[in-house]
Amino acid sequence: MIILGIDPGLAIVGWGVVDYRGSRFEVLGYGSIQTPAGMKTEQRLCAIYDGLREIIEKYRPEQMAVEELFFNTNQTTGIRVAEARGVILLCAARMGIPTFEYTPLQVKQAVVGYGRAEKKQVITMVTMFLGLKAPPKPDDTADALAIAVCHAHSGTSRLAEYYNK
Repeated sequence: MIILGIDPGLAIVGWGVVDYRGSRFEVLGYGSIQTPAGMKTEQRLCAIYDGLREIIEKYRPEQMAVEELFFNTNQTTGIRVAEARGVILLCAARMGIPTFEYTPLQVKQAVVGYGRAEKKQVITMVTMFLGLKAPPKPDDTADALAIAVCHAHSGTSRLAEYYNK
């Protein structure tokens, strides 16, 4: 199964595509969609949509896993990320890609084995687990790969299939 993991954001959308077959991973690609701060919000959202559409057309994922929105103390930033996340979900829906959502705690638990793991631990485990030569940059890309791994381990299980009918 080809899984597209997404770490949503307005400035940086991390993405990672893995092929998960028989409990083995093959990394097909990863990177980020970046929008400059000086660009109008609606233009940034269009750039995210267009960039994600290109990724979907290139890799043809069967499923997409997205990190759920985590509000920190800055609500303005949270609203902007929510707008970007909405565009990401819209793009997947328009292209017929089933989407699954995971909390940061679930992702950390699946990748590191501890839900309160630090970002550095997640990056290290993603790098080792997927056999990458170097840690993915920027950090949002490593998070996107971690989300894809989380989905592979939990979203593709027989139990998940039963409950998602």
